[in-house]
Amino acid sequence: MLLVLKGEDESIRLLVHPEIRTIVQEEDLAYVEALLLDFPERAKQHPEEFFKQILSLGVGPLVVQEEESNLSFMQKLVSQFIQISTTTG
Repeated sequence: MLLVLKGEDESIRLLVHPEIRTIVQEEDLAYVEALLLDFPERAKQHPEEFFKQILSLGVGPLVVQEEESNLSFMQKLVSQFIQISTTTG
C-alpha cells in the first residue's frame, strides 16, 4: 500500500507500507517496485501533474482511492508507513 499525500502548501509526500513485499501479489511485485522507484523522481520534477496523474490511475494491480479523512485517523495511518519521498510546494 502506498500513500500519496498532498499538503496545503502543495508539497507531496510518498509513504509506503513497511510490509509492501508481503502485501503485493508475487506476479505484481516487479511492477509495483518499478513504480516505487519512478514515483519519487516524477513527484520532484512535476509535483502538481504527478498528483493529478496518480489520482487517475486504476489499471492492473493499482486501485486509487481519494480520501479526505479526519486528521486523527490519517495521523495514525501515516505513522505506520515509511516515507520514501517528499517534495516542497
